[in-house]
This record gives sequence, C-alpha cells and structure tokens, in this order.
Amino acid sequence: MPASPSGPVTSRTRSWWGWGYTDAHPDDAECVALGALLPGTLGRPLPVPRVADLSIGRPGVTPPTALAHLVTADPGVRAAHAMGKAYRDVIRALRGRPGRIPDLVARPTDDREVADLLDWAGGQGVAVIPFGGGSSVVGGVEYRGDAHRAVLSLDLTSMDRVLEVDTVSRSARIQSGALGPVLEAQLRPHGLTLRHFPQSFEFSTLGGWLATRAGGHYATGRTHIDDFVQSLSVVTPAGPGTSWRLPASGAGPSPDRLFLGSEGALGIITEAWMRLQERPHHKASASVAFADFQQALEAVHAIARSDLSPANCRLLDPGEALLSGASHDGSSVLVLGFESATSPVDYRLASAMDLAVAHGGRGAHGGYNERGGHSRRSAHSGRGGTPAAHGGAPADTAVSAWRSTFLRMPYLRDGLARMGAVVETFETAATWDRVPSLIDAVRTEVRSVASKATGHPATVNCRLTHVYPDGAAPYFTVAVAGRPGDEVRIWDDVKAAASDVLHRYRATITHHHAVGRDHRPGYDLQRPDPFALALRAAKDALDPHRILNPGVLID
Repeated sequence: MPASPSGPVTSRTRSWWGWGYTDAHPDDAECVALGALLPGTLGRPLPVPRVADLSIGRPGVTPPTALAHLVTADPGVRAAHAMGKAYRDVIRALRGRPGRIPDLVARPTDDREVADLLDWAGGQGVAVIPFGGGSSVVGGVEYRGDAHRAVLSLDLTSMDRVLEVDTVSRSARIQSGALGPVLEAQLRPHGLTLRHFPQSFEFSTLGGWLATRAGGHYATGRTHIDDFVQSLSVVTPAGPGTSWRLPASGAGPSPDRLFLGSEGALGIITEAWMRLQERPHHKASASVAFADFQQALEAVHAIARSDLSPANCRLLDPGEALLSGASHDGSSVLVLGFESATSPVDYRLASAMDLAVAHGGRGAHGGYNERGGHSRRSAHSGRGGTPAAHGGAPADTAVSAWRSTFLRMPYLRDGLARMGAVVETFETAATWDRVPSLIDAVRTEVRSVASKATGHPATVNCRLTHVYPDGAAPYFTVAVAGRPGDEVRIWDDVKAAASDVLHRYRATITHHHAVGRDHRPGYDLQRPDPFALALRAAKDALDPHRILNPGVLID
C-alpha cells in the first residue's frame, strides 16, 4: 500500500561547517569551559566561519537547459556540500581551508533525472560526488585532486518517499534520500520501524547507510544496515538495475553485496526494499559498574555468547564513563538495554545483569521498562517509588547520562575544535582473543604519538559499541590540545599511528564508518589482492569515464 509522503518538517538551520543544527552549537562561553578541560588549548574560541569569507569561484561548467532546473550554483549550498563532518573537515572550515568546493549541486527527484545527470557528467568529464545527509566522517563526500573539469555534488534528499509498504511481508520500498526522521515518520502509521538508529540518524539518509554499510545504535543481532536489505535499485553510468526482492537466495554472488559499501563509486543507490519490524512496546535498561576493565570485558563476552540479545550492551572505560557522567569514581560502566514488540524483557535484563555481577560487576543499577514495571533486580526504590541503585542513586542515572552525552558529543567536539583542540574518534572490530591486547596497544601507542606531536598530555578513551559472539567493536576517542594552524597534520599523524596498530592486530580499518578517502591506506592493506582486481574491473565496467566519487575504494 502507498505510504504517506509527509515527513517531519523543521525550520531549524543546519550548520554548513559543523555538526547538526546551528542553534545547538556550544556558545563562546561553553567553548571556553570545554577548552579548560584540556591543558594547552586556546584562550578564546576561533570565530564561527562564514560562507562570505570563503573564496568561491564561478562554476567551471554549465548544465544543459534540460537539467538546469535540477542544479544550483548558490555559494552557500556549494559550501555546505564541500565536506563531511569529520574533525579534519570542521577544523579546515574553522581555518578557512575547506578544500575543493563543488562547482554545482544537483537535486534529482527520480531515477530518470539521476541517469540524465550521470550521462551529462560523463560526457563533460565532471566528477560526481553522491551526497545524502553529509555526515561522512571519513572524507567520503568531498573531491580531492584536479583530474576532472568540474565537480557536481549529487544531493539525493529530494528523493525521500516511502513508496510502498508491504505489511504482509513486513517490508517497504523506500527512496534512498530519506533522512532517518523522515523515513521513520512515514513508517510510524503502519506500526513498523526500520530499527536502524546510528548516532547520525537525524542527519543521514537510507542511501548513505547502504552505501557505507552503516552500523546502527543496537549492539547485538542486526547491527548493520546490510541485515535489513531485501532488494536494491541502482543507477550506474552503464545503466540501471534492480535486484529481485527475496527473503534469501543462494543464486551466485549477491548483486546487492556489490553495491552495499560501494560508497557511490560504482553506482547511485536510488531505492531499496527494506525489511521492517514492529515497533517495540517493552523496554528495560540498567547499568553495572566494574572496578576492573578486564573483568568488564569478560562480562560483555559472556553476555554476547548468551542468547539474550541485548539491544544495548555498551561498555565504557573509566575515561568514557567520566566523560559521559555515567561514573565519577574511576569505574568502567556497562550500559544494558533490552526491547521487544511482543513480550516483557525484564527477565532478559535480569539474566544479563546476573552474568555481569558474576564477572565482578558491582553496584548494579535496577532497570525499568516503559510501561512502568520494575526489573526484578531493582532491590531498592528511590523517592516516589523510582527504581534505585543499591547505592541510593536513581536507577537510570548512568543510562540517562550516557544517552544524553551520546547525542550531544558531536556538538561538544566542534566546541573543542574551536578551542584549537584535536578531538576525534575511530573504531574497529576484532575477534575476542585479540580485543584486550588491541585496546591496550591503541591506548598506549596513540596516546604517545599524540602527546609527542603536540607537546601536551593526550587522552585516549575506549568504549565497546557493538558486540558479537566472536568479537567486539572498540570505539576510541582521542583528545589533546593542538598547535594553532597545524591541527589537521597532527590528526593525520595520529590517525596513521592508529591505523598501524589496527593493521598489526588484524583489526578492521573501520567497523561502521566506511572507507572514504581517509581510510584508503588501511583498506588497501585489508582487502585481498584478487578482490581488488575484481573491484577495479567492476569500476571500469560500470563507470567507464571514472566520474563516480573518484578516489574512493579504488583508483
């Protein structure tokens, strides 16, 4: 059945240079307060950059009359499509060096218009950079180099409809430019959800998730967008194609797998049939503190091997726990969450907490579900009957503190960047036998490189974002005061050191943030040579003029 075309509408202004909405950015006073946390930062924040201060030339190419209505050369729009939202993007904008700004920005509304734009670009030698929400943190939506006559940013957010919902098979056909909130708003009347909520949910699109094999918020089970794909429609310079809509198939290599994670280098994903789920009605959450991080890792490993399948199983080391407000006593904190559309989940939460306590967890916080029922681990109640921690604090204090900081963190990073700090994250995944030593090596070696590069003490924190029976995904945060004007080079050096550690431990260069341009050296080392040969052949066949996202995945 057709879905409602309307999604949430907001009048808030997106930042062209930083994360999210401009009205959510830290003001100057908050920036100064943030800078005080890192010795050696600037005395006052860098000014908020203005598009008017950028040198934006005239477009190097003019679209044909038939496509002119799809294209704009507005300087503000072009600047907003020049980069993603990585630290190096933010600091380059703050320093007035955003890199190559696209000549034009196109907003097609259907597959035919996408094909027409690709045909024109191919004939004119114009590079085409696919663009969804612009939330890339790996250099995935910018052009580097000078091999093309001009650069066209292909913004797909006008293709944002849920076109069809199949309630019998519980799936939907969705255009790739739908932002997370727009997509979910159209599914909500059907009582269904895609249940894919990355941190960038507000500012990223279905097509972006598919093209980058994005990971969602949920820690176990279906963690990557791959798991929800039923069928893809793709427009390439060589022509369009749509895979069959199937629950499963053993018919040769999967055509969908060719384009999942292809980052727009092989074609433009325009639609997808996606598997949906009923919206959850039962939720419960809790937290457990650990004096020893190694014991906490063992607890998470035990939970991951069980059949409990927590929606959230996020382990914060002492630094991350302090940063989020989940703990102030040097403890590591495990945040647990469960949900279900059909049955209460309190018993699953209680079982997971029992496993955590058996591995050294202490001060277990009682959980609660959204219907008001207490978890059976809630041994005490606070004022007003609120489930409470054994120490007397409200039961959801650590969980709520972590959730609030999780959503706010990208804005705080930008505030620290204005103070001249080098603040960025990277993530990986490895099998359980290597996870503890990998975390130790990253902390030690990356901290040493960052400190030597800046002359200031560096902080390297770690959390586990996703866990599997056979491994886990550590996610690291690096923070150190930079040297004015040299922040990008410092981060590139730190990133190179981190990548060397990951390669040495045979940990992936990225678990869910894609390859882009920043991860290319690590990706080239990770992939097998025969696969690289096949990928080059696919690029030659599907993109003969080499216009699609040049420099991503393959040269």
